[in-house]
Amino acid sequence: MTRRAGRAAARRRPRGKRAAQAPARATQPPAPARGAGRREALLALGLGLAIAASYFPAFLAGFVWDDEAFTDAAAVRDPSGIWRIWFAPRSIENEGHYWPIVYTTFWLEHKLWGLAPAGYHTVNVALHFANTLLLWRLGERLAIPGAWWLAVVFAVHPLHVESVAWVIERKDVLSALFYLAALLAWVRFTDEARPDRRARHYAWALALFALGLLCKSIVVTLPAALLIVAWWRHGRVEGRDWLRLAPFFALGLAVAIADTSFAASREPLSLGYSVFERTQIAARALWFYAGKLLWPADLAVIYPHWPVGAADLPAWGWVVAAAALAAALWTLRGRIGRGPLAGALFFAVTLAPVLGFVDYGYMQFSFVADRYQYLAGIGLLAVFAGAAARGAARLPPAWRKGAAGLAAAMLLVPGALTWRQAGIYRDEVAFFTHIVSYNPEARGAQDNLGNALLRAGRPADSLAPFHIALEQEPDSVKTHANLGAALIRLGRLDEAQDRLRRALALDPRHPIALQNMGESLRKQGRFEAAIDHYRAVIEVDPDNAFPHAGMGDSLFRLGRHDEALRSLDRALALEPALEAARNIRDSVLASSSGGGEP
Repeated sequence: MTRRAGRAAARRRPRGKRAAQAPARATQPPAPARGAGRREALLALGLGLAIAASYFPAFLAGFVWDDEAFTDAAAVRDPSGIWRIWFAPRSIENEGHYWPIVYTTFWLEHKLWGLAPAGYHTVNVALHFANTLLLWRLGERLAIPGAWWLAVVFAVHPLHVESVAWVIERKDVLSALFYLAALLAWVRFTDEARPDRRARHYAWALALFALGLLCKSIVVTLPAALLIVAWWRHGRVEGRDWLRLAPFFALGLAVAIADTSFAASREPLSLGYSVFERTQIAARALWFYAGKLLWPADLAVIYPHWPVGAADLPAWGWVVAAAALAAALWTLRGRIGRGPLAGALFFAVTLAPVLGFVDYGYMQFSFVADRYQYLAGIGLLAVFAGAAARGAARLPPAWRKGAAGLAAAMLLVPGALTWRQAGIYRDEVAFFTHIVSYNPEARGAQDNLGNALLRAGRPADSLAPFHIALEQEPDSVKTHANLGAALIRLGRLDEAQDRLRRALALDPRHPIALQNMGESLRKQGRFEAAIDHYRAVIEVDPDNAFPHAGMGDSLFRLGRHDEALRSLDRALALEPALEAARNIRDSVLASSSGGGEP
């Protein structure tokens, strides 16, 4: 063939086919050139600095809301609690899943720095940085154009703040670490020629997958993602791919069934949505997440539920649009390559467990949450980064530097949004104020805001959110009891008792209402009545130190010193750091020895 004929044949070859097959050629990374190590180190440093700057407010943040799942867990605080974390998960009262590796990290950190929030936040940010580096390495291994830019967008995208800046969401960043490492090990396995190394990479991939499942069940989608990667790289999924992944599917199925059963035993759910309604929820959720990735504005911790109904024709538009996009990407794969469809499939498959096809606890609050797409969003981000990199590569050399500079400048916007979003985790007042500002009807948020203000020493400010919460749910025992506590702090004891009587009429054994009624009676000097309420609390919650302390003080005021000491000793045995109980005990001892009157 002549050179001219060869060029003509090349022109006749379909361009889409070449683009589709491009990933398959990059089975081994090229040997690093001289100076490449220094360049990679500088690029990694850039990623680290971008994350540190964007997430700086997180280093100063405290604990919020569901962080109590580990801060209040005796298994985390006790030196011997590691056994319970692994073999008695029900002992962690506020956790509905079996994710022992996450709680093992909390246990280890508690031994290092107690309950100082900065340490936990620093670990979360460090895990996010590690995930960013893994994504960059994986992108280069898969020959994704613009792999570093993909990593830096992932690093500073504000949609990831919930997973990084909220300590309890350690499960997102830690499970992602094992997920991405397992994916990288699998790619090395499929690319490796030497049998001994292949076996080693396969074993690592399976082991890392197992570790990820013990961090968060969302990792169960990894085998399906590996099939998508195989199809994207080679244009087909072969029988041997299914055979290799059979142990992954079996392990994932076993862990998913076990975790689902455990969660159902802790919090039985039956939300009652039909198959048609769940299909609508899933389709709209996919578009919601894609929209937030492209335009991350008005991010909320709890998004309002949207209406669903099988007879709601406009709601079916989301379903039709999703199906039409999938069909278009399939039809156009010969012209635009398999990448866009593979990225969309990865996005949808990774989100599948939280799209509403099965009930899960958070569906009671919202159909969507930013943290759910921490891994899934990589699929769409890879498509966008790849398309931008291919477009930039077609520019004249002089323009490419300008395009890179413009892209870097544009990253200041998501970085600034991440910085601002991370600030809402400063404390519970900021956190719940943010929630109610975007979703005033969020379940329990007004009551939680009132509690946060009360704990912050602002009882007067807590009254308004408590009243709003009661307007939303007039028969909330908890809110009546909390409002009673605020009124006690303000010295409005008669009003407080009216609220607490309302709470006890709804639930005569509610421990918070009983405790607060005891406190109000004690402050009025009605010590016998206060003791009756403290005893009622102890019957319901015998390991609560506060009623023992309150009863000890009341007994002391009545001159019953021996009984008072027994109550106060019990309070301090349950809560050694309870300073009020220790001070009262000192007063009892001083009075008993003739040091003064109560």
